[in-house]
Amino acid sequence: MKTVSLVLGSGGARGYTHVGVIDELVSRGYRINAIAGCSMGALVGGIYAAGKLELFRDWLHSLGYLDVLRLADISFSSQGALRGERVFAVLGEMIGDLHIEELELPYTAVATDLVAQQELWFQRGSLRNAIRASVAIPTLLTPVIDRNRVLVDGGLLNPLPIAPVVSAHSDLIVAVNLAGEAGGYSLPKVERGNREARRLQLFSRWLERISRNRSMAAMSVGAPAITNGGSVGQGKPPSGMMDIINQSFETMQGSLTQFKMAGYPPDLLISIPKDICRFYEFHLGPELIEMGRIIASDALDRYETAGNTLPTHEQDDGSAG
Repeated sequence: MKTVSLVLGSGGARGYTHVGVIDELVSRGYRINAIAGCSMGALVGGIYAAGKLELFRDWLHSLGYLDVLRLADISFSSQGALRGERVFAVLGEMIGDLHIEELELPYTAVATDLVAQQELWFQRGSLRNAIRASVAIPTLLTPVIDRNRVLVDGGLLNPLPIAPVVSAHSDLIVAVNLAGEAGGYSLPKVERGNREARRLQLFSRWLERISRNRSMAAMSVGAPAITNGGSVGQGKPPSGMMDIINQSFETMQGSLTQFKMAGYPPDLLISIPKDICRFYEFHLGPELIEMGRIIASDALDRYETAGNTLPTHEQDDGSAG
């Protein structure tokens, strides 16, 4: 059985594709030997390391659009739109009070310390707290305040954290980049009831309208308007504030990912196109899981057909703040 050090990147709702990637790796007989992730990569990787991926998948498939709305606990703080307490209450029920040291495989969650302006690796302590710090997407989820530290999404400094898994000496390093080039794939259709499918479509439109209205409100008080830029969500220009934030974040992350991979190139890079959904479309869990499985299958087919040998990595594991 070939061993894999798995690196799961940052990218909002597209992080659900990590579930499908893991499914495909395991179904082909690969054994995941170590995991590092940031943001949604830290969440999915942590749930897998805790042995709760099936429970997480079942929960995602059970979510209707009203359930997603109920989980969106609006924050009146200027630090983020959502508190995240309801979602993490559900997560707490899944993984309990597990500590990272108790997991069956090495695990690293990467967050960013805004005060020290450096990345922070969580390799011990509360798994739930490590995930919560790593997923605190700026402007969306409120940051974690830990003594004199303000912790937010690790993707600000390291959206694809390969260095933490190098010391695992697996047969190959597989990295999943959630900000891949646009095009080539579209979301598969997943069987849903007609009523639920219609509700989800209306919910998507509502999210887009809210984003557009927030952008117009910002313009009315003198904030600069941004009307140009690359594709966001099926090749469309930014439709509002949320899309503009998303595109700005991903532009930065794209450059950082290339820089990080130059130092620690993976054996196999699985790229999820950045236009398959908007980063806040968390109601598309089943579709995104299937998308991850399809893309991983195609990438592994190409890798295995090419007859790649399986190297053993001997580099130093690096360090982080």
